[in-house]
Amino acid sequence: MDKFIVSARKYRPQIFSTVVGQSHITTTLKNAIRNNQLAHAFLFCGPRGVGKTTCARILAKTINCENQTKDGEACNTCNSCVSFDAGTSLNIHELDAASNNSVDDIRSLVEQVRFAPQAGKYKVYIVDEVHMLSASAFNAFLKTLEEPPPYAIFILATTEKHKILPTILSRCQIFDFKRITNNDTVEHLQEICDKENITAEKPALHIIAQKSEGCMRDSLSILDKIVSFTNGAVTYKNTLEHLNILDEDYYFKMLDFVQQQDLGSALLMFDEINRKGFEGDLVLNGFAEFLRNLLISRDARVAILLEVAEDFKQRYLQTAQNISPAYIVSALNILNEAEINYKQARNKRLHVELTIIKLSYLQQALELVSNDNIVSKKKIIDGAKTVAFRSLPLVKIAGSGNSSVVANTTKSNATTGAKLIIEDSVGFKKEPANKIHTPETLTPAKTTENKTEVRTSLGSLMNIRKHITQKNKQGDPAVKPLTEEELYACWGLFVEKLRAKSNFSAVTNFRAAELKVVDQQTIEIITKGEIHKAFIEEERADLVTHLQEYFNNRFLVYQVSVTEKDEVETPGEVILTRKQQYLKIIEEYPLVKELKDRLKLDIE
Repeated sequence: MDKFIVSARKYRPQIFSTVVGQSHITTTLKNAIRNNQLAHAFLFCGPRGVGKTTCARILAKTINCENQTKDGEACNTCNSCVSFDAGTSLNIHELDAASNNSVDDIRSLVEQVRFAPQAGKYKVYIVDEVHMLSASAFNAFLKTLEEPPPYAIFILATTEKHKILPTILSRCQIFDFKRITNNDTVEHLQEICDKENITAEKPALHIIAQKSEGCMRDSLSILDKIVSFTNGAVTYKNTLEHLNILDEDYYFKMLDFVQQQDLGSALLMFDEINRKGFEGDLVLNGFAEFLRNLLISRDARVAILLEVAEDFKQRYLQTAQNISPAYIVSALNILNEAEINYKQARNKRLHVELTIIKLSYLQQALELVSNDNIVSKKKIIDGAKTVAFRSLPLVKIAGSGNSSVVANTTKSNATTGAKLIIEDSVGFKKEPANKIHTPETLTPAKTTENKTEVRTSLGSLMNIRKHITQKNKQGDPAVKPLTEEELYACWGLFVEKLRAKSNFSAVTNFRAAELKVVDQQTIEIITKGEIHKAFIEEERADLVTHLQEYFNNRFLVYQVSVTEKDEVETPGEVILTRKQQYLKIIEEYPLVKELKDRLKLDIE
């Protein structure tokens, strides 16, 4: 039986054109080889498994090839290429800096640099994971890296570029490798499956590419595992099962349930997911990613960021048009907070279920509104609802008086001896607890033709409701008009309250503020600095209550603004107008305004 070779090694690229997803690197290197403009030191940096070491080996083989092609590729047929592929070439030296990171290892490497190649043009030294070298090893490497012999080329590879000394970076030509896209990974996996006669569904390959996160080596390793697991038939279902990934159908169904406020079905679905072995944080993260895909699917320009299988892309686009962006944004916020607090929750299952409950009733709670290009949350109020009053028992006025007015029952009882009898639904009559005469035993109420009993209610609830509704529509006539004069008088009364509390710092800052009437429900307080504003904000609760009670307007609010002057004002006497003088006086002595109103004086 032939020895098994993993796909990552078996299908490792041997020429630049077979490198996947790094065309910006391979094109530059081929042009440099073709134009004979090779640098003496290269630094290949980027994520793991994207082809750094592979490109370093291809570069080493190509520059020593005896029959290079016009495109700057190796021929793979000459003695140098054959010996390189067999691993017997003496012109390439690889050093793993993770295990050989001492000064002695670098000194040994520098000693080898002195000897010229026996065959070929260049000796290539590949130092992998170069960021693992110690600081002293880096310093021992500096001089040789800056001025190597003309036949020596150094290729350094690392995944953590920020850990390398700036003195090393300045001596190298830096190439940044990028993550391999999902489409490139899927195409490469499909080519390998065709060569190996493996039946693979494209959605399954797309799942593998997503799981590898741009690392080709990981995607090939995952493919090998699934091929062994499925005996050569890679399907979407068994790929999800093997990789322990939640199917996107679950998220589509969960979204339908929370949109329809079908809380029971949503909780049952989470229970099914939980019984399959998926943790709550995986569900929260997956649902958040699902909603993110829906959000970007609403805009055709951003839809290119949607990295899902082609079979699901159209479904995403259709579903996104039926959901408001306000709901998606609010749901993402809830899921993000739930995922952050997941580790701190004692009952993980309950934590996820509470999140599902919030999502189910989210559209009843708030909506997003846009005012002047500023998006804010607004609570949804279905409308003013009347208070649900409990039906009250009816009232009988028994006695010689025939008064039908409830308000006169007390007077009637005192003068005529009438009794206030409350008859309940069972037919028993009761007397109030505060009656004057002696109590009587409860007896069934009897209706006689000789007595005239007038039954009346304690008040027409419908009339009360109509009166309140009409009063709210017409506005409260007792609201005091908001004028600058009244405002300063009210302000002075509040300053007196602060002085009574011995809060003299606040008194000074309140007296220094300027007041302005914006409209009948808004007051602007102008301060001279942030410190003055802070003193006023400390008294916000008491100040709002005072203003609303003074003007009898519960909708009255105020806003504080700061006006800082750049120029320093020179001290001196400021001549105030009569009105300004009057406003200053009533601010300090509010009773002066009361005197003016009583005497009906006017300001000239």
